[in-house]
Order: sequence, then C-alpha cells, then structure tokens
Amino acid sequence: MRRVVSLWLPSWPTDRRRRRKNDAGLSPERPLVLAGRDGRRRIVVAADPAARALGIQPGLPIAEAQARLADLSVEAADPVADAAALERLGLWARRRYSPIVALDPPDGLLIDIAGAAHLCGGEAALLEDLLSRLEADGIAAQAGLAATIGAAHALARFAPGRRTIAAVGETATVTALPIAALRLDPVCLDGLRRLGFETIADLAAAPRAPLALRFGPVPGRRLDQLFGRVAEPVRMLSPSALIQSRRSFVEPIAAPETLARHAGELVAALCARLEAHSLGARRLDLLFHRIDNIVQAIRIGTARPARDARRLTRLLMERLETVDPGFGVAAMTLAASWTEPLAYRQTDALGVAAGA
Repeated sequence: MRRVVSLWLPSWPTDRRRRRKNDAGLSPERPLVLAGRDGRRRIVVAADPAARALGIQPGLPIAEAQARLADLSVEAADPVADAAALERLGLWARRRYSPIVALDPPDGLLIDIAGAAHLCGGEAALLEDLLSRLEADGIAAQAGLAATIGAAHALARFAPGRRTIAAVGETATVTALPIAALRLDPVCLDGLRRLGFETIADLAAAPRAPLALRFGPVPGRRLDQLFGRVAEPVRMLSPSALIQSRRSFVEPIAAPETLARHAGELVAALCARLEAHSLGARRLDLLFHRIDNIVQAIRIGTARPARDARRLTRLLMERLETVDPGFGVAAMTLAASWTEPLAYRQTDALGVAAGA
C-alpha cells in the first residue's frame, strides 16, 4: 500500500530568496515580492505572507504594489533557480526520508514513505521531523499524507493545519474538501461551481456520464486517482552517483520467494561493488518497479557501515512482506544511498575472510 506525502511550500520563491540574501540583511518583517513581466507590464509573480496580508497578490502591477506600500522589497523573479533549488531539496528528502521522491512543481514534492517511515519512528514522527527542519531553515511548509497522490496533494493544500494524515481506507477527511483540491483547471472549476458542486463528496456522488459529456474525462479521472481506482505514477529523482545493482525480468515476477531470491543476488552484487570502493553501506534502498509503472521500496539502515551480504539480505527480508507486487515486478534496483569508508575485512583465527 502506498503512503504518499505531498509537501507544499506555499512561499517557496520568496522563502528561497530570503535564505539566499540572508547575509545581506533582508528584514523578515519587511514585505517581499518578486517581479516578472507580462508582456510590457512588470507585475508581481510571487509575494510573501506579509505582502499578501496587505492585499498584494500575484498579477498586481509592481507600480501599484509599491503605491500601496512604499517600504516594499522588490526582487527579480528567477523561476529557473527556483526549480533547481526545488530539485536539490528533493534530493535532500530522498537521502533523509525515502528513495521514492518526485518533484511536484512549482512548489512541492511527493514522497512515498511506505517502506521507509519505520526508520523515522513512524509516519507522524517523519512528518514532524520534515516540517520542523524546513521551518527551522526559514521555509514555510504544509504536508498531507494519504494512500494516493491525489488525496495527499489535496490534504496538503486545502486541509487546515500544517500536517494532515489520512489513515488507510479513510476518505471522509478528503471528500469534505472543496472541489478545487482535485487539481482541475479554473474553467472546469468555475463550471462545476455554477452547477452547485462545492465539495469532492458532491462531485463523487454525481452520475459520471453527464459530467463527462459536459466537462470531458478529466473530473472523473481526478476522482479515480484520488480514490486509488487509477494508478498515478511519478518520475522519481535519482542521483547519478549512487552505487547500485539492477535486474530486469523478461516475465514479471510476484512470488515472495522469487522476489527474495533476486534480492539476495542483488545484495551480493552490490556488496562486491562496495568492497571494490572500500565502502560499507549505512542505508540500502531496494526498489520494485511494477508493470503498472508504480515503484515500491524497502529502506533499511545500519548503525555502522556494513557489507556482509547475509546480514543485509536478512534485514531486507524482514521488510519484504510490506511490498505489494501488484500484477508483477518488471525490474528490481538495489542502491546504497548512504555509504561510509570500510577499508578492512575481518578474518577468523584461520585467516578466512568474514563479512565486514
């Protein structure tokens, strides 16, 4: 079962700019906006909470914004740098929380924590750690956790509070949210509201055929994604420098004993590569690439660097039951996402090498 965190950074461009210019003495109390161009007009493209509280919203001409507040800080927008910084944040989240992280541009991340939450003390502890670290670094953040991307995205952006967790099988928390949480375009949203639809529950209870005839397939597909009736794959971030082993299969596999056998072979191959680099693993990520384009993962950690194939295999097997192979696994990847130097191998009294 997937457990997806949607991380929303509502003030990402301005928060990033404040962090970058912190040494320059940009006052946190002074409202900040980022300026871009709409044709020949210079407009606000992002505003921090202090500016928005004064009615300065994206789309407002810069001249009008400055007329409203003479002490307004105005910086040039840099969406390319914002996107690059978001990717760096995603790679950080991948190292710390889960091997399955995807960008949700322009201001969010998606993190599948199903096989990794136990290393942080559970789902609630992981979310608290994530949000606290971001806020301590000056980045406003909200998070939603649910079994699907659509539900998590909706909770992060429309549920009250800094974090909301929907238990497995729980739908009431999500269906009570407004239809804007369904990721529909503004024209479609306006049309649905004119027909009296206010919440996701209202839309879910309506007959599907008339909606599709009037608004096309998108509202129905968004509902199916929200409730997990249709898979919604993501494009994972993947660092290029990882030491890893991969195995693809001509025919998909699903039997637990077959998955376990291939996992053991991947561990043996990875340990040989680690030994060649005089490294030991502190964290391993075993990814199962299903034929429906969904990726599931197991993450294990060790207190000290290790490359004993039997020990690492045993740790992975303890988590194998959490994996749902669906209709079959087309490939498996094992990556050492955290390594440390391990130059020597232990030997017994007869000089026979043992796993380090």
